[in-house]
Amino acid sequence: MIYGIAVQRIIRQSVFCRKISPFCTSTAIRQTINKEFSKMTYQIEERGSPNTVDYKLYIKNENGIVSPFHDIPLLADNTGKVFNMVVEIPRWTNAKMEINTKSPLNPIIQDTKKGKLRFVPNVFPHKGYIWNYGALPQTWENPELLDEHTGCKGDNDPLDVLEIGYKVAKRGEVLKVKVLGTVALIDEGETDWKVLVINVDDPIAPEVNDIKDIEKHFPGLLKATVEWLKIYKIPDGKPENKFAFNGEPKDAEFALKIVSDTHEYWKALLQKENTDGLSCVNTSLNNASTIDNEKVQAILSESLPLSDPSPLLPEVDKWHFVKL
Repeated sequence: MIYGIAVQRIIRQSVFCRKISPFCTSTAIRQTINKEFSKMTYQIEERGSPNTVDYKLYIKNENGIVSPFHDIPLLADNTGKVFNMVVEIPRWTNAKMEINTKSPLNPIIQDTKKGKLRFVPNVFPHKGYIWNYGALPQTWENPELLDEHTGCKGDNDPLDVLEIGYKVAKRGEVLKVKVLGTVALIDEGETDWKVLVINVDDPIAPEVNDIKDIEKHFPGLLKATVEWLKIYKIPDGKPENKFAFNGEPKDAEFALKIVSDTHEYWKALLQKENTDGLSCVNTSLNNASTIDNEKVQAILSESLPLSDPSPLLPEVDKWHFVKL
């Protein structure tokens, strides 16, 4: 009888928690599932020459190489409110780096177009990316489903995140962040959510918990964010990007639902027989796509050893001026 009462109490706590956050569970369940999350630390292993198509950045923990798409947990601690963010692009830089979803172990590489490396243009007054830009692991924007909010299918990538804290992060760094809100970008007809977050270690993080707090503590940043996302492709001859909700950012509760949904889509991806070219190779999930260290080393051996970076072309620093 006492056991039954205890179970009922845990269930009630779990239901209450889920009303607060889609990821929050009872204390007992959190401690069981997430007890090792806070102990995880990550480092990088670079291969090839930076600023070339041969460059690859792998992420590893104390057990070896991991996939930033699949192996790094979405949740960073046992509160259900702090998430891991993989930094692809440090603030103020231009190289369009991204998790390679199609290669085994999903290294971070520089995107290319027509065989040339991609650099985001400096559209006055913005210099490169104006946030630390990255992705939430274990999320996926499903390209087979119409998003109920945007009417467009997902972009087939992990969920993008914009970290707004004061510290310029490093490429490949894994940050613990909390969700503040989101902007619904429509990028060439695809849903491309941009989730606004802040590093929980930022000095001002305790005071920034929702979208309204961004305007209070970072006046002008939300407006600049929408403007940047709207115009950054114009120098390449493309039209302005479009938005759902007329570009109005949505609050933390709304954003958490997007994170939760895309996490469920990622779980479904792992069950698919045909992933349409996406690599689900991992080192920790103990499923059909999990590989051992011997196969990890075989994958790494296909990459060139780390060498000096190639010089950047002067055009990367060029200012572009657009009129809206």
